[in-house]
Amino acid sequence: MSITMRIMQQFDPTHENEFMELEKKFAELERARPDYPKGTRMQPISAAEPCNTLIWQNEFPDIESAYKVLDFFSGDHSHEALLKKQLPYFRQVKIEFYKNLDY
Repeated sequence: MSITMRIMQQFDPTHENEFMELEKKFAELERARPDYPKGTRMQPISAAEPCNTLIWQNEFPDIESAYKVLDFFSGDHSHEALLKKQLPYFRQVKIEFYKNLDY
């Protein structure tokens, strides 16, 4: 059973431009490095989450693989350097896991 992991980062809307510029750098990092998971980024227009939320999600073969990606992110120096710059704009972060139903 595959798993979708969704990381939802709610940011200060008065700093949306700064937050999104840093998020572009995360996307560039993903594209430049083959060891990075390639996630999909979304921003709500009309949803349960507010519009000042960035959602990164990816599908994994199992939950263990999803957890390994979280460990990878927290142990990667390039990721940590960008995260340090982005943290002042965060309001909250949620991580959700969904089992994908292959009916």
